[in-house]
This record gives sequence, C-alpha cells and structure tokens, in this order.
Amino acid sequence: MRYVTNLPYETKEEEHVTIPMSDGVRLSAHIWRPTSSDQEPVPAVLEYIPYRKRDLTAVRDSIHHPYLAGHGYACVRVDLRGTGDSEGVLRDEYLEREQADAEEVLAWLAEQPWCDGGTGMMGISWGAFAALQVAARRPPSLKAIAIASFTDDRHADDMHYMGGALLSDNLAEAGTMFAYGTCPPDPAVVGERWREMWHERLENTEPWVLEWLRHQRRDDYWRHASVCEDYTSVRCPVLASSGWADGYSNAVTRLLGNLDVPRKGLIGPWSHKFPHLGEPGPAIGYLQELVRWWDHWLKGVDNGVMDGPMLLAWMQDSVPPSTSYEERPGRWVGEPHWPSPHIRPETHPLTRHTIGPAQDATAAPSEGGAAMTVRSPLSVGQFAGKWASYNAPPDLPYDQREEDGGSLVFDSEPLTEPVEILGSPSVELDLSVSEPVALVAARLSDVSPDGAATRVSYGILNLTRRDSTETPEPLEPGRRYRATIPLNGVAQAFPPGHRIRLSLSTSYWPLAWPAPKPALLSVHEHSSTLTLPVRPVEEPDEVPSSPFGEPEGTPPLAMTQVTPPEERWDVKRDLIDYRSELDIVKDRGTVRFEDIGLEAGRRAHERYTAVADDFTSVGGETTWTMRFRRDDWDVRVVTRTRLTCDETDFFVDATLDAYEADRRVFSHTWNEQVPRDLL
Repeated sequence: MRYVTNLPYETKEEEHVTIPMSDGVRLSAHIWRPTSSDQEPVPAVLEYIPYRKRDLTAVRDSIHHPYLAGHGYACVRVDLRGTGDSEGVLRDEYLEREQADAEEVLAWLAEQPWCDGGTGMMGISWGAFAALQVAARRPPSLKAIAIASFTDDRHADDMHYMGGALLSDNLAEAGTMFAYGTCPPDPAVVGERWREMWHERLENTEPWVLEWLRHQRRDDYWRHASVCEDYTSVRCPVLASSGWADGYSNAVTRLLGNLDVPRKGLIGPWSHKFPHLGEPGPAIGYLQELVRWWDHWLKGVDNGVMDGPMLLAWMQDSVPPSTSYEERPGRWVGEPHWPSPHIRPETHPLTRHTIGPAQDATAAPSEGGAAMTVRSPLSVGQFAGKWASYNAPPDLPYDQREEDGGSLVFDSEPLTEPVEILGSPSVELDLSVSEPVALVAARLSDVSPDGAATRVSYGILNLTRRDSTETPEPLEPGRRYRATIPLNGVAQAFPPGHRIRLSLSTSYWPLAWPAPKPALLSVHEHSSTLTLPVRPVEEPDEVPSSPFGEPEGTPPLAMTQVTPPEERWDVKRDLIDYRSELDIVKDRGTVRFEDIGLEAGRRAHERYTAVADDFTSVGGETTWTMRFRRDDWDVRVVTRTRLTCDETDFFVDATLDAYEADRRVFSHTWNEQVPRDLL
C-alpha cells in the first residue's frame, strides 16, 4: 500500500465526541473532518460497528478515515451501544434499538454546523450489515452507501446457517462477540464511570449462541434486518463488494439483480477484508473508488462513476491447492448488468463416476438410473477451511483428495478447451436417505493432471429443509426426493487438460454440524445434475486490464508489538481412541498504542473434536482472552463457550470471568440445553 500525506484538504480530528440517544444513552464517536468544514460544511460518512475504535480497530481506521476526510468528508466512526467507549449494553446483533440508534446518529450528524446535511454509510462485515439495514429504513439524510462483505439474508447466507445446516462459525462468531461485548470502556475517555459501565455489560450479557440456537428455522428473528424480505425498501445508491474467498460471496450479485436503484458490484479474490487491504491479492485502490463514489452521490460531481459494467469480478485462474495465497492470478471481467446476458447455464447429468456432456438446461429430467451410494465418515471436512476466510491463520481449503475418499465423486472428461464460470453453480439430486435427518455437502473442484484437487465452490443442504427453511419436514427413509443445492458464487477458469469434479458427502465437519446419525445417501444417475454458469471465453471482458489504481491510504497509527502474535491451524488424529481435532489459534499478541499509552492483547482459541464416526461426539469450544493495560489500570476478560450435543439436544456450557490485575471481580456460568429441531 502507498501511504499518502499530501491530500486536498487539511484535516483535524476529535477522538471522543458523545452523541445523545433519545433514551439518554450516549454513544462515543471519533471524527475526522476538513479544517475548512467549520466555515464550509461537508457531507458526513458514518462507520458504525462494535469493535472498539480507540484501540482494536484504531490502526485500520487511521488508514482510511483520515484519507476520506482529506478528500473533503467528515468521517465518523461510532462504537455501537455497549461497546468501546459508548454507554449501554449490546445484547445481540442487528436489534431494533441498534438500528434506531443509527438513525439518531445520522440525524445528529446532519444537524452539525460542519455537515451540509447529507450523509453516507460505509463499512465491512457488521458495518456493511448496518449500512444496508439502515438504508432500508430510509433516513432522510442518507444519500448513498458503500458496503463490503455482507449479506441481505441473515438466515440463508450468514455465518449462522447454510442450507438450513448449523455452521461452526455460528459458535465462533458468538465467541467473538461474547469477548468484545464484555470489554470495559477506557477510563482515560469515560473517567471514573468506567467500572460501573463495565459491570453493567458483564451483568447483562448472555452468550449469543443460545439465542441463535433457539431459532433453527427461518422465522421472524431472522427476517428482521434481512433486506431480501423487501428489496424495494432500499432507495439510495449502493456500492457493494466482497471476495471469492469470503463467506459472503453471494450477496453482491443478489443486490445487483434485485435492487432498483443505482448500484455497482465489485468481487475480487479476497478473504474477509476491505478491497484496499485485500488478501489474497491483488488488493486495489478502493479508497480512490470511494472518493469517486461519495463525490458523485454526496457532492453531485459528474465524474462518470456509474459508467462501465454494473459488475466487476476477478476471474480466477487455476492454482494448486493451498491453505493461503499471497496472490490469486487472474483478470478483471465486466458484466453490463446482472443477471448477465453473457452467462449461460450448462446442465450436466451425473452418471456413474462421471459428469456427462451438457444438456438443455430447460429439458425435463430423465428417468433416474441406478443408485450410487455414500455414507461419509466424520473426517470429511477436516480440510474444508473456514466458512469465511480471514487469511490469518491460513484457513482456505486444502487438497480435496483426502476429502474425496469419503465422498461420492463425479469427474468430467479432461477438458479440451478452457471453461470459465461466473455465478452460482447448483446441484439437483434425485435421492433417498436412510435417516429422517440428513445433510448433503456438494463441492466443486478443479482437478489438475497430477490429481491435485483445488476446491472452487461448495454448498450445504440440510435435507429436512429441502423445500422450506421455515417449515422443515423429516425425511421418510427410502423415499425418493428431489433436492437442489446452490453452491457459493465464484468466477473460475478451468484450463485444458484439467477436470471438473463434483463431490458429494453426508458430513462436512467441522465446517457444518453433522446430523444426529450417519445416513446412507443414494443418488440416482442421469436424473441428478450439475448446472454451471458458463461465461464463454470469447466474451469480451469490457474492462481495462488494470481498472483500479494502486492501494493507498493515510499512514497507519504508530504502535509497537510488545509480545509476538501466534497463528496455528492443526489437524490431529489419534489412532488409539480415534479422536480427531481441529485446533485453531489466532493470537494478535500484545500491542502498545503509543499515542494513548495503552497496551492491548487478544487471543482466540478454537477447538473442534469428534470421536470415530459417532455423530453425537462432535463438539466445539471457543476461548477468548482480552486484556487492556495502562500504568496501574490492568483489566482482563476471559470467555469460554463449549457446544456439544446428543441426538435430541444441544448443550451450551459457557463461562465469563473478568479481572482487575490478578483479582477476579466477576464470574458467571451458563449450562443450557436447546432441543435440536430436525438439525
């Protein structure tokens, strides 16, 4: 990244500005704005998240907020209620109170003498969720949003559930928020009230995984804040981006296809990162794109920002399997609108061990032939990587050949010509199973001539949700059903000599929680199909080879690494008691923020275990340690959440311990049971 200091506007910042809410709670904001805005008001751009602006996101914030401020905007970074230096308690994600707070923040911003009355919202992940959800509420000052790594469907396409199957990231993210939501505010900011505010958070917190497990079907809990329930509610322009390695690779194209407002889409090779910090690379000059976006929609500049393709996507070249990549080779391709006229579905029947030649996608399915069967061991999924890659530690899927040993595998013939796909593949199965609850995972891989298999995309379906995630129904063992499994969106080039592989398994642990019992899956050939969204190679890319500038931002905040970080991703298997384990450590070490004299450390440890092929032996555990220290102020929060099961219930055991120095000042334990609902 190129760091720049010579910007069009001289800026100033206010590190702690309180914004009053209608119920008396005050939120804490960090504001960067042009010095000239005292006399010449400017538009305001809000980022609204729970991840602690004063320390844990301070370095990242220092790269892009001063940059945007230096181009003529008041950039405002607000800690959500109950996080960082804001008052109150954060009880769950995306609640009505959170969204109402955001509307009040926007109204407050629009009324400030340094703001011209127009606002925008930006963010990644939670910040993007917030911007999209608030846009659907149509606050009067909000003129446009720019969002990265998000979803419009909280149940079907988030880290909680996938195809009605429970994801392990449901536990992992709950562990993250259990830790972040129980950290104290900084006494240097809030003064002597810090301890009172901290204990209010500690005493009113429950592990969020409990609430998420209480809603295993798509119900009103998930419909709330899912913009897909009414796309017409969004009336402002939207710039939407994500990465193919992210868990959120699908929502960009859904917004492009369903919104009726000015919109642009951008999908790179990245994991869960802003595009200007994108890993795997290439990262792009995203902040320059944001300046153009805001200049047009907040200042009325006629700069051609809406010219060109509606969607820019990174067409990924074939690569050997790896758990991380510094760069993904490929090229940018453009689509004039979405759905694209360039994409044609090619449907291939599944025959014994092969993917057959393409057939008319509109043709009725043929009579099913012989049944092919599989009952996968729990070991299938140990090399699946994370639902959402953060590229730290290495968390992408590894060589799929070991996974394929416990799967039903279909290969194409070696390709004689290159094949490129852009969009969401899908699998339609004519199937039967031996149990009333069963799961199917479908993986699409690029198989090189030496046999190495790189996963390209995947999808999961809890077959009790085959027709509806709102009203699931148990399966009748032996009865034949038709079920469609959508795979994650992707842009991928398959070169000549390679094969395209579809693999089907009845387990995918620990990425997804397994069914209560192992099931025998029978798939009928000919009437089961794979549909690929083929983009003909001869189609013009419609974009320059390098449509973006080099990533740039303002110099990051100074910090010192006091203790080193640690990253670990270990797969273990004991052949005496047949216990398998995935052990993940994400330790940022301790860093010192020189400007405020604060040391902060955070360590996350995830462990997922199983014994042999006992589907009720699976368990996940996430432990977080958060520590903050300055002079004689030394506080620490340790959270632990363990999720286990039997055939009928989930069991949540959690602890929350808070310390001042070495003295424990708060402790709470939860031991809860939640019935499994055809899951």
